[in-house]
Amino acid sequence: MGEVKGVIINSFYDLETYAIDSLGTVSGYPKIYSVGPVLDLAGRANSDKSRAQQNENIMKWLDKQPARSVVFLCFGSRGTFDVDQVKEIANGLERSGHRFLWSVRPKDGSTRLDELVPEGFLERTSERGMVCGWVPQAAVLGHGSVKCFVSHCGWNSTLESFWFGVPILTWPLYAEQHLNAFSLVKELGLSVELKGYYRVSEDDLVTAEEVERGVRKVMEGECEEVRKRVEEMKQKSRRALKEGGSSAGSVKRLIEDLIEGM
Repeated sequence: MGEVKGVIINSFYDLETYAIDSLGTVSGYPKIYSVGPVLDLAGRANSDKSRAQQNENIMKWLDKQPARSVVFLCFGSRGTFDVDQVKEIANGLERSGHRFLWSVRPKDGSTRLDELVPEGFLERTSERGMVCGWVPQAAVLGHGSVKCFVSHCGWNSTLESFWFGVPILTWPLYAEQHLNAFSLVKELGLSVELKGYYRVSEDDLVTAEEVERGVRKVMEGECEEVRKRVEEMKQKSRRALKEGGSSAGSVKRLIEDLIEGM
């Protein structure tokens, strides 16, 4: 870091004001250019024609759901669970009574959903739930039927959730996701903690009771202050990219500094 003159980060000033201001005052530290949120809202980075029909089916299913009625569960391209954890999630969702869209990625690579979830789960929840593999995440988060995002707290997913104003129920899995979740819940008040998120042992299950409790907490109006904060951050994230916004100004400074040789 001591060798570079600048660092470009995919964030924006109103989201990480303290960190950006603090780093900007450190003598000898590289200049910080917060240019985000940089998002692939069209899904081009992961476009796959073979998924087109599945994506269409997902969006059609969402179109049939009432406004702000769906819990969306997705844990990134590397977020996988063993069968025991999948069953706990399934039982928790069923007990919650809420509608859900669940992207499942089992560790064993199985594609037979009926072998992963409790017996009869798919039939019992067919009227209010959809279980699938890959999902067009940005499109789902932007759909009016989605009210809660159960997420691994990867940074791209976090920025997408704020862009669309969808509160996160945090379930970090690895790497910096634990720090992201802690910051979002404890420091910024922009997300809701799913009890058990801090666990580091893969054998330590997040139980069905904990999943049910977390989903109900977000879906049944117990977190209105968080929801209000997230809506405010949605507006701030969009203003940041407009002319005169913090990120637009940061890009301008970056270009000027590059032209001047930093």
